[in-house]
Amino acid sequence: MEYTPTLLQEYWWFIVSLLGSLLVFLLFVQGGQMLLFRIGKTAEEKTMIINSLGRKWEFTFTTLVTFGGAFFASFPLFYSTSFGGAYWVWMAILFLFIVQAVSYEYRKKPGNLLGSKTYEVFLFLNGFGGTFLLGTAVATLFTGGNFYVNKMNLASAGNPIISSWANPWHGLEAVADYRNILLGLAVFFLARILGALYIINSIEHETIFTRAQKLVLHNAVPFLLTFVGFLISIFLSDGFAINPATSKVYLLKYKLFTNLIEMPVLLALLLAGVCLVIWGITSTTLSAKRSTKGIWFCGSGTILTVLSLLLSLGYNNTAYYPSQIDLQSSLTIVNSSSSTYTLTVMSVVSILIPFVLAYIWYAWRAMNRKKVTLEEMSKETHTY
Repeated sequence: MEYTPTLLQEYWWFIVSLLGSLLVFLLFVQGGQMLLFRIGKTAEEKTMIINSLGRKWEFTFTTLVTFGGAFFASFPLFYSTSFGGAYWVWMAILFLFIVQAVSYEYRKKPGNLLGSKTYEVFLFLNGFGGTFLLGTAVATLFTGGNFYVNKMNLASAGNPIISSWANPWHGLEAVADYRNILLGLAVFFLARILGALYIINSIEHETIFTRAQKLVLHNAVPFLLTFVGFLISIFLSDGFAINPATSKVYLLKYKLFTNLIEMPVLLALLLAGVCLVIWGITSTTLSAKRSTKGIWFCGSGTILTVLSLLLSLGYNNTAYYPSQIDLQSSLTIVNSSSSTYTLTVMSVVSILIPFVLAYIWYAWRAMNRKKVTLEEMSKETHTY
């Protein structure tokens, strides 16, 4: 059986990759929450920061849910393998995001039992744990997981389970691979950079601006070190290639690096994304002219960089979720996708995506038309 991905499968891998890249950008909310106690030294300053982030936290949560839903609908075997096998990691991520939602809802509720300080700590934990765990989980797409896939089990009345995890850690073993840790830390520091840049862009307060500007620079160095370290590690590692004639998965040296060379558009996206991220950081911290637009350069660069890396995983005869213990159980956009009928119906519905994005952009601009100020907080009847 030949490995011949269809246009629909490639289209939906692009949609999933785009949602994943948007999610990484929107983690600026988590990054800003981590910096709450570093930037906000008074109750008023913390309220300004939380209300600025509170206007956007639902975008991140909704994108996370949409990303998971799109993956489930278009590539259900990945959903059942990763979410059903490495469930400790995903349960931890889900719990942290539930804690975030509760914190924004109840921090300023009159008479709340835990007090505002407790919910602020919850927001910090959501940022700290959510970014690192998401980065580590995504890294397993590059490094692989410990799972078996046997579609013949569907015919078994006693054990109709296609995917099974090979150890009792169920995803937690990902932290034993330094490459996963490197990407987890890279996403962690990137979220902090994006969070500081967003605070600079959305809050009118000189002291907050100065503190956030310093934190952008402080987090830039560890981010670049961990991200470049991750890229070097995966580019020099064996990749999981697919023989198009037999559909067999095999190890191929420098596979992911070769993918970028053989798909120059993705290489161009990666280089452009990295340059935009660096420009967003330097224009905010090193330029003599005061700039508040770094979030847009850095955010656009984040989206392009993540998009190029995720696309390189699914295209060019590559297994996007390799199995470390059974190469032939590795998932590809062909063997893990939904039926042609399902993908076709979903593609028709996806025509609405540009309209949804346009609405999000409109709502974003409407909420950010006026920067958060101390005066506004004193007059606002609803605050987070």
